[in-house]
Amino acid sequence: MIRSLDQMVEKVLALKKKCSIAVAWAQDPNTIGAIYKAVCNGFVEALMIGDKDDIIKECNSSGVDHKVFKIIDSDNEADAAKEAVRLVKNSEADIVMKGLVGTDKFLKAVMDKENGLMLPNAILSYVGAVQLPAYHKLLFITDTAVIPFPNLEQKIAMVEYAVEMAARFGIQKPKVALIGASEKVSHHFPNSLEYSEICKMAAEGKIRNCIIDGPLDIFLACDKKSVDIKGISTPVDGDADILVFPSLESCNPFYKGLMLFAQGELAGLIRGTEKPVVLMSRSESEKSKYYCIALSCLMALT
Repeated sequence: MIRSLDQMVEKVLALKKKCSIAVAWAQDPNTIGAIYKAVCNGFVEALMIGDKDDIIKECNSSGVDHKVFKIIDSDNEADAAKEAVRLVKNSEADIVMKGLVGTDKFLKAVMDKENGLMLPNAILSYVGAVQLPAYHKLLFITDTAVIPFPNLEQKIAMVEYAVEMAARFGIQKPKVALIGASEKVSHHFPNSLEYSEICKMAAEGKIRNCIIDGPLDIFLACDKKSVDIKGISTPVDGDADILVFPSLESCNPFYKGLMLFAQGELAGLIRGTEKPVVLMSRSESEKSKYYCIALSCLMALT
């Protein structure tokens, strides 16, 4: 079982294989630094798409040898996103990564019906693995970036994507907590009604390879002492591997708060695509971007 993001990197290095990654609008210092580290460590080849002069300038400012990259000149961010997706679509690269391009333009290219990377009838979602000094293992969270208010079908896909990703980390039966403000099912909280349906489906074997319960608050999901104090019986038992949130508005601030205030680091990916798609905030650290690159290689190679 992989219990840290550094252990994940070690797993990728042990595979002794390389992935080719196409970066859209690549003239971003944190992205350049992360890609350069992955190239130097031998598990990535990089296609940097953007303003060639700006990419070289940023490389020089960061002390990075731009000659280790293949640089593809592009006039604007939308065209850079389309070109990065085209390269992956045509198997000229294995992974597509967002650089400084806006999320809307990047996802428009990824989701293009003719030239994009969406799997047929798939639901697009985002799963992240968060490393926290205050938690004893990695914590997978969803959805931080794509679905504003997931319906029942989308919540089920979110669970299944997270369970699949956890399996690549050696977690064969992860504990999934369906997060709410309370552990009580109430018509005042429509998500709690859908959570009950999801738990019923899991009990019937329609959602497999996990232990699932909800609604649960964060304490019951992740703190054994709180479970004992409240006297609540839950199979998650304060030891969650996966947190599923009811909305992007709840999940996104939660994860960003962990990054800003709790020394968290993130590795995350878009799910529902033919090939791995790395989508990160432009303000994410170089370290988190490096971890995302390693995760994309883990998902592509295993």
